[in-house]
Amino acid sequence: MTPRYAVVVPARYGSTRLPAKALLRATGKYLVEHVVERARRAPGVSRVVVATDDDRIEAAVLSFGGEVARTDPDHPSGTARCAEVAARLSEPVVVNVQGDEPCFSPGDLARLAEAAARPGCDLATLCHPVASPEEAARPSLVKVVRRADGTALYFSRAPVPFDRERGCAAAGALGHVGIYAFRRERLLDYVRLPQGRLAPVESLEQLRALEAGWTIDVLPASRAAFGVDTPEDYERFVALVAQGRLDL
Repeated sequence: MTPRYAVVVPARYGSTRLPAKALLRATGKYLVEHVVERARRAPGVSRVVVATDDDRIEAAVLSFGGEVARTDPDHPSGTARCAEVAARLSEPVVVNVQGDEPCFSPGDLARLAEAAARPGCDLATLCHPVASPEEAARPSLVKVVRRADGTALYFSRAPVPFDRERGCAAAGALGHVGIYAFRRERLLDYVRLPQGRLAPVESLEQLRALEAGWTIDVLPASRAAFGVDTPEDYERFVALVAQGRLDL
């Protein structure tokens, strides 16, 4: 049974590779608006809240009828911003969907919430097959290696697992979709974990949980979603919307 859950969408104005991306609107809607609309379609979701420290993003979200929670501007990550909002919520499960992830399947959020609510799961996330060794070689595409039971063994920007004979990523490599579901109290625990050594090296905050011994369930995504990190990513997204290939 799907537990009661909220979706929190961390959104910031500054971005090194694509400034003000949350407010891009070549499709006629803000990028963050696409994310919110998609999250609202998730089965069983009780509320969708955009977490931001920026007046411009707050104004944009309010303009399309979204809910906003203001957060501390000094948070080091979207997950920390999400945790601040979660502390004010009553929902037992919180799903963190970044404001630059507009391509996920709404049904996957309910599946993640169910997984996160199960005993023994510290958090849950998504993966999808990588299309080619060339795609797996891109550092911007985070890869995940799973154990036989479907839990995460490691996340990396490197092409893992690496096929030594072929000199490239092994067939069946999995890309990671940066959406996370936590039990509310576990999310609050996460932001108190030691930073660890691996997360800063790879610039992947989920390694903070792995290094601390947490169990991360990695579910197959219904679609090969991608985040909007660069101008090229946004152009690709706009083209998919124009072609009607995202069911938006």
